[in-house]
Amino acid sequence: MSDECIHGLEGGLCASCFPKAAPEIVPGVATRATRSKSAGRAPSLRSSPSPRTVTLGGPNPTLGTKTAAVKPVTIKAATGVKRVTSSKSAVDNVGEQRIYHVTHIRNLAGILSSGRLLADTSDAWTTRPPVDLSSAPQRAARRAAQVAGDDSASVASYVPFYLSPNARLWDSLLTESNDPRLSTEAHGSETYDFVILVSTVKKLRDAHDGAADVSAAAVAVTNGDAAGALTRFGTAPETADRMLRSLRADQESQKIREAELLVTESFPFELVTLVGVANDKVRDAVRTILEAGSYKPKVVVYPPWFHAVDETAAV
Repeated sequence: MSDECIHGLEGGLCASCFPKAAPEIVPGVATRATRSKSAGRAPSLRSSPSPRTVTLGGPNPTLGTKTAAVKPVTIKAATGVKRVTSSKSAVDNVGEQRIYHVTHIRNLAGILSSGRLLADTSDAWTTRPPVDLSSAPQRAARRAAQVAGDDSASVASYVPFYLSPNARLWDSLLTESNDPRLSTEAHGSETYDFVILVSTVKKLRDAHDGAADVSAAAVAVTNGDAAGALTRFGTAPETADRMLRSLRADQESQKIREAELLVTESFPFELVTLVGVANDKVRDAVRTILEAGSYKPKVVVYPPWFHAVDETAAV
């Protein structure tokens, strides 16, 4: 019979399942005071030992004799211990940043069929999504906005992602706000009709590192609505990283709720790490849709993502 414990370690190597025997404690000298034979009365203050010369666990000094002062042992406080920290802080490690793409459940089958999320102006479209979340004016604005100035690609040639599950545009849907950027179909849908496709910056970068076409690896980060006139873009890897670190410094700020991460042309569905849904019924429906594909990401019921920011805070 194997000696392997429940943690997978053998031969008594697990400190939890095979704890070492406690060390034997040798009893110290009794601290009870013994009465001196020559002391028939209480000692005077002059002959009393100083409190500083009495050590715990040691023999009591003999009354009336001079006792050498014992230097107290100083124990350093825990705050003096040097903290061991990683070379990168959580803010600097932008690879851990999650990215979120909200879509309607009726669009999921088409995404699965093509194997990727497509940008609005992609030539790879065969049929448009059943439910368009953007209004016509918003779609036109994104097609006109350019990522890197004159003669550069338009915002609509990128697949958009949020940097927060509490993104402002998504929150407008949850609160039924009259946001002109959203279509009538989006406003008319129930909250549980939507699904959130989640990935990470690291997954995206790892995929781009192996891409043969360098142009297919273009990623941009914004500090607001990508179609906004005052929005700044980080298109070079260094500026995109710097902007991500700045946004990650405050996960509850309005800036990160308005920011976007843009992926040029398409985003492979196999990079989706999980699909967030509102309830068990939608989870079962999504799993049924995913059965048609070879790649099946985890489907997670996470209600807080489907409540408005104020409601989530109240919970």
